Amino acid sequence: MIRAVIFDVGECLVDETTEYGTWADWLQVPRHTFAAMFGAVIAQGRDYRETFQEFRPGFDLYAEREARAAAGRPEHFGESDLYPDVRDALAALRADGLWLGIAGNQTTRAGKILRELFANDVDLIGTSDDWGASKPDLEFFQRVAEVVPAEVDEMLYVGDRIDNDIRPAAAAGMHTALVHRGPWATIQWNSEDAQKLPTFRVESLLELSGLIAQFNAQAH
Repeated sequence: MIRAVIFDVGECLVDETTEYGTWADWLQVPRHTFAAMFGAVIAQGRDYRETFQEFRPGFDLYAEREARAAAGRPEHFGESDLYPDVRDALAALRADGLWLGIAGNQTTRAGKILRELFANDVDLIGTSDDWGASKPDLEFFQRVAEVVPAEVDEMLYVGDRIDNDIRPAAAAGMHTALVHRGPWATIQWNSEDAQKLPTFRVESLLELSGLIAQFNAQAH
């Protein structure tokens, strides 16, 4: 049985096109060039943060986040950055009686924005900054399991990345759903792990309600 659904943030709920575009602007790099390098880094299996190093060696992401905020240009996302299926998918899953959470690698600032956007839609919002643990570390998923009122094998973690989301969540004992969007899922979609590891593979979050209902019916 699946009783709880926990969502990643970036490229699962939030389209990060604007966010990374503003990083390109901050680096004074053409957005297309930044995006191309971003994809190359991911395809090479490297940490996406190495993209910044390609343009500015020694780049400190934490320090630059603070510098952007001080300059009045903080990282930001809002309602217009949500994928169009998010609100309806959350409403459908809530109507199904499922416990809902949001948990991802996000800053304290982003956590505040998430709470403003989703406080009435989900039961819990947690970030890596809140917990002092980040994906893909197993500790992150253990923290999730501690706060979700279900057994770990009754949880479904939904994300767009095999490396950060699906593989470690499965290793923690959770069911998983891989959503096909964003640079990571697009690059990783046809890999062996992407085809074999997830409990579900979806093009839209709206598919989850029916898939979970079918899965739970078969579990009886």
